[in-house]
Amino acid sequence: MSATMTDPPVVSGAPSKKSTEYRHDLDGLRGIAITLVAVFHIWFGRVSGGVDVFLTLSGYFFVASLLKHVLATSSPAARWSTAINPGPRLWRLARRLLPALLTVLLFIVVLSLWLMPRTRWSPLGDEAVASALYYQNWHLALASQDYQAADSANSPMQHLWSMSVQGQFFVVTLLAALALGGVLRGLALRFDVFGRPKVIRGIVFAALLGVAAISFAWAHHRHGINQPFNYYDTIARCWEPIAGGLLAVWMPRLKMAQWMRNLLGLIALALIISCGWWIVGVQQYPSTLALVPVGATLLLIWSGSRQTAPGDSTDPGAVSSWLAHPSIVWLGSIAYALYLWHWPLLIFYLTWRYKDSANFIEGAGIIAVSLLLAWATARYVESPIRAGKTPWRRSATVMTAVLLVLTVVAGAGIVSWNRHVQNMTVDTQNLDPRLYPGARAFLDGVPVPRVEPEPSPQVVEKDWPITSYDSVISGWKDGSIRVGVYGDVNATRTVALVGGSHAEYWITALDAIGRQHGFKVTTYLKVGCPLTTDYVFTWFGQKYYQCNEWSRDVMARLAVDRPDVVFTNSTRPVEGQVTGDFVPKDYLDIFTEFRDRGQKVIAVRDNPWAVGQESPPECLALGKKPSVCGVERSLVMSPTDPALDIAPQFPNMSFLDYTDAMCSDTYCPAVVGNILLWHDFHHLSATFVRSLVPALTADMQRALPGWW
Repeated sequence: MSATMTDPPVVSGAPSKKSTEYRHDLDGLRGIAITLVAVFHIWFGRVSGGVDVFLTLSGYFFVASLLKHVLATSSPAARWSTAINPGPRLWRLARRLLPALLTVLLFIVVLSLWLMPRTRWSPLGDEAVASALYYQNWHLALASQDYQAADSANSPMQHLWSMSVQGQFFVVTLLAALALGGVLRGLALRFDVFGRPKVIRGIVFAALLGVAAISFAWAHHRHGINQPFNYYDTIARCWEPIAGGLLAVWMPRLKMAQWMRNLLGLIALALIISCGWWIVGVQQYPSTLALVPVGATLLLIWSGSRQTAPGDSTDPGAVSSWLAHPSIVWLGSIAYALYLWHWPLLIFYLTWRYKDSANFIEGAGIIAVSLLLAWATARYVESPIRAGKTPWRRSATVMTAVLLVLTVVAGAGIVSWNRHVQNMTVDTQNLDPRLYPGARAFLDGVPVPRVEPEPSPQVVEKDWPITSYDSVISGWKDGSIRVGVYGDVNATRTVALVGGSHAEYWITALDAIGRQHGFKVTTYLKVGCPLTTDYVFTWFGQKYYQCNEWSRDVMARLAVDRPDVVFTNSTRPVEGQVTGDFVPKDYLDIFTEFRDRGQKVIAVRDNPWAVGQESPPECLALGKKPSVCGVERSLVMSPTDPALDIAPQFPNMSFLDYTDAMCSDTYCPAVVGNILLWHDFHHLSATFVRSLVPALTADMQRALPGWW
């Protein structure tokens, strides 16, 4: 994605007489790779492997440039300040990478203020800062582990993770190379052998090989443990650019017939173009299968090099000649800018049109606009600032100043807005029930006056149950059982709230009812983990075996603690399609175990889950009506509670269903009785659950006669 890092860095610059090895075909390969990235993103929603090609090419060019510098400054005659000073090269990197990046980021910030709901301004602001400072990959890696961010829509800056990986690789490799060069130069003053080019190359190659081996082993190891994090991990990714760097340090010499070079080049190009179809990159890269695009790139570089040419031939071969065609090289010359532009244009278009994907015509239009903006950015932003020469110097100075000022202003605005959002709180515990009837609007037909809904869409994401704020819900990797105590903590009767986050939010009502009617509420909760037996949930692309282990431990713990009542969920939505809800087999196994123990259970039907590109709060923040920000009842809920079919088998259980409190006969709106129903796609807001206290009190009184 980045601009070329060789000494003849721009495509338009013709190689000098000394630079006969300049590879125009690799500029063309960059153009092919970015085309694959854009095509797969826009039309197929898949990872193409083009990013891995870019990383490999970047490593090849950058390490070659650094090696040339180390060799040139290894002589005792070279000045130490020239040999080890990173300043000039860091400035050169900044001049190549930042202008286009900051231009696109400013565009994204402005368009986000126009098209994106306010609920997303803060996280998008965080991503803008992360992208500008080159830690976006780590930001996304951590977000991939965040349950509260699991349903976030695609960000217009999501693709910039690879730029962050490249930037980190460039800086760390530069500093390491200069440090190694300084050490070797110092040793060469005492031992001549350390000043020999072959020895320097050997040491550099060995160092790179060692780091690459560690990185590849780490990527392979983490693939089976935490692939969503692994995908963005710089440590797991760095073997890819280092692989290119290894080829830059040592290019194997093997003369072969021209037809063999053509065949190898054709195979390599075919693998690069096709691997996106038969490798699910987001699930596999940068682990073992990333060897396909990386290895194919190395093969293409090598087969088109002088090291494989027969005799004194200067013919690079048919594939390399095709890649060096001016039109493909031109595409490579704008590849960096094209990569920056295509993704935000796609996301903004889909947001504007309220669509989940682009059709062929729309995708072609997005690519055309991306090409135009990429050309303009390369021509009028990158080239003037990169050249820094007359007649561009004055315009470059002005453009640099404008970019810096706008970046500072945007950054200050982002920090200010984020501080404002952090200071926002949910204060809805004492809402007037006459103005905010919530669930009673549907259940009892209570009139709903015209007032602003609460909580506001901007703050509802903080409307979580108290157990989350008290940290008594076990996290993804936490297998411990964290028992919270609520309600009347001194009472002898106990209700145990057990399950995942869809059981958790009932604590808001149970806590209030327990305080009022004298029973204790104990919580046994784990993120994303309803009680289960054999079925293994998949979250963030990985199997959630910890949930099964935790469920077994909790069932054993409940057998010891013996609460008077267990409160949990009775249904789940049908996964992979929106066709209602059902009682999973594992739930039946759990219910059977409770029945055999003689354990009293109250099981509540799961709430409707919203579907679509944006969450209901985001939809409301865009100014849309609650009547279009919800979901059709028939899409997500079965006509009747599926748990009623199994009720006769479990006389120890009481089954509750509050769908009629959340939905009309046909629709589940985003706002019910002036209270926001969800705080994201599918978790009920604590404020709405609080409005269910009267209904739940009456139902529990029937289920638990004599308790009050």
